[in-house]
Amino acid sequence: MSEGLRTITYPVKDLARAKALFGSLLGVEPYVDEAYYVGFRAPGGPEVGLDPNGHARGLTAPLPYWHVADIKASLAGLVDAGAEVVQDIQDVGGGTLIASVKDADGNDVGLIQEAS
Repeated sequence: MSEGLRTITYPVKDLARAKALFGSLLGVEPYVDEAYYVGFRAPGGPEVGLDPNGHARGLTAPLPYWHVADIKASLAGLVDAGAEVVQDIQDVGGGTLIASVKDADGNDVGLIQEAS
């Protein structure tokens, strides 16, 4: 079961320019500022992430991540419902797990399980 949509990740080609744009839009500094990911937490909204490797992984649009308590069960449920795995479960650091699928219409759906 989903805990809600709380993260949206944008694939970006120029991380510095994207960081400046989203910093201006959201009015906050990033809480994560690394070469592989920049993350913003703006009050009242989802986390906004910038992924400079997203295009290389085939992303062409923002990817919404639904936070789940059990990523294995959630991924299996989506596959059983007809989704196609795009990115299998991967640890992105500190025990945080992500995965993504495409639905029957080609829409990307991300899953994220926070480290416990």
